[in-house]
Amino acid sequence: MTATGGQRRRLAATVDARRRALRASRAYRGVLGLIVVSFLFMASAPDEPWTRGVLLLLQCATLTTALWRSRDDTLRAPMLAIAAAAILAVVQIASGGRSLTTAAGVLSGLSVLATIVAIGRGVIRQGEVNQQSVVGAIAIYLLFGMLYTFLYAVMAAEGAGPFFAQGSDGTNAIRLYFSFTTLCTIGYGDYTAAGDLGHAAAISEALLGQLYLVTVVALLVGRMRPRAGGAAAP
Repeated sequence: MTATGGQRRRLAATVDARRRALRASRAYRGVLGLIVVSFLFMASAPDEPWTRGVLLLLQCATLTTALWRSRDDTLRAPMLAIAAAAILAVVQIASGGRSLTTAAGVLSGLSVLATIVAIGRGVIRQGEVNQQSVVGAIAIYLLFGMLYTFLYAVMAAEGAGPFFAQGSDGTNAIRLYFSFTTLCTIGYGDYTAAGDLGHAAAISEALLGQLYLVTVVALLVGRMRPRAGGAAAP
């Protein structure tokens, strides 16, 4: 028995509604999970050229998920760029050479920056402050640390001298450690940037981290609505 035109329309509407609900569900928790995976990989992976390709693939996956969860309808151009970056990442992993190391680092940083923009747009377009807004804000904060990690990697690869005043460029794990201690303004002092450009980058990261916490995150947490059924505000 064939379905009538009305039944097909209702079925299509049901499928579309489920697709939209799936797209809106869980919001940025998946993105946050991918960010944590990237963090753990950078902290534990060997400092080899192929790891840059794996990191680029992780950033492509994170950006794709962020675009989907943000319900961004302009996906065609970003997806083409993500596909091109993924191809370069596969070439980097297969070749294992250093010729594409800088390019992979630059594309990873650009992917992180695009992910920050996608999440920020999605949080703003929600029109309300809720738990997922705070999750998105936390994800952006962690992405700032990742962004500067890739920036330091490019500066180390292209700089004339060692990136750190201690006399080395450091490894992925060390640059990640330096980035997040700078973002949190801990500043242990065991690793410090060398040169004016490194100093400027570290200062900008420290300022960004503190201003973001005391403005954006604090504002979102302060404006969260209480759950239905909770105690009414006096």
